[in-house]
Amino acid sequence: MTSALVKRLEGKVAVITGGASGIGECTARLFSQHGAKVVVADIQDERGRSVCDTIGATFVHCDVTKESDVQKAIDTAVTGHGKLDIMFNNAGIIDAGKPITDTALSDFHKVIDVIVTGAFLGTKHAARVMVPAGRGSIISTASVASVIGGVGTHAYTAAKHAVAGLTRSAAVELGRFGVRVNCVSPYAVATRLAVEFARIDEKVFEEAMSKFATLQGTLLKPEDVAMAVLYLASDESKYVSGHNLMVDGGYSIVNRALLSFDPSDLASS
Repeated sequence: MTSALVKRLEGKVAVITGGASGIGECTARLFSQHGAKVVVADIQDERGRSVCDTIGATFVHCDVTKESDVQKAIDTAVTGHGKLDIMFNNAGIIDAGKPITDTALSDFHKVIDVIVTGAFLGTKHAARVMVPAGRGSIISTASVASVIGGVGTHAYTAAKHAVAGLTRSAAVELGRFGVRVNCVSPYAVATRLAVEFARIDEKVFEEAMSKFATLQGTLLKPEDVAMAVLYLASDESKYVSGHNLMVDGGYSIVNRALLSFDPSDLASS
């Protein structure tokens, strides 16, 4: 006999940027299953509306680098549902990996604008309605690149470090108003954005990333990240704030060069 799903977000209202695909889409579907009223905010209009049609959510066009768009997304949730409980700043972008001397300033700015400015604006306008309400959960997508270098481009690594810093700073300010602020940091996930960037299919991407993973015997899926976000969005994490939740299978806790180190090599040198 299968037990009924316990709806962990029953009655809550959530805005998800970048919710039309990848981790954002997976989270939108999961939130909806758990009883949340979801507003998907994305620049992918056709795909976003299709996702919303299948889960009974609301779509709003949103370029997270434009404050008016982010404000509109928040206002859509409040106007349509009367409140905002959860803000998931998830919109992201990946730039081409180049030596720093060959990285164009415009490319650097583009990544910073989407990832950092997007998280800042989402946090700002979520706080605008959460602070008077005295409650709320703001979550941003960071990355394993938020705590270590060398696993992303210069712009991406700088941006994700900034998201982690913004999370901590906002958590300090907003905590006294009952608003929690956290971020989630996954290892490489085979989202459509990542696969298209790498120009390989999903299976090849996953197999390639698993070779470098610390935790073996399982693969990281978008659903795994969405489940971490669900925890941070739900009342189960009611006393968790300022936290960077790593979903990396332990990747960030070890120097991988040591894993192949053989002490006998020293004796023979």
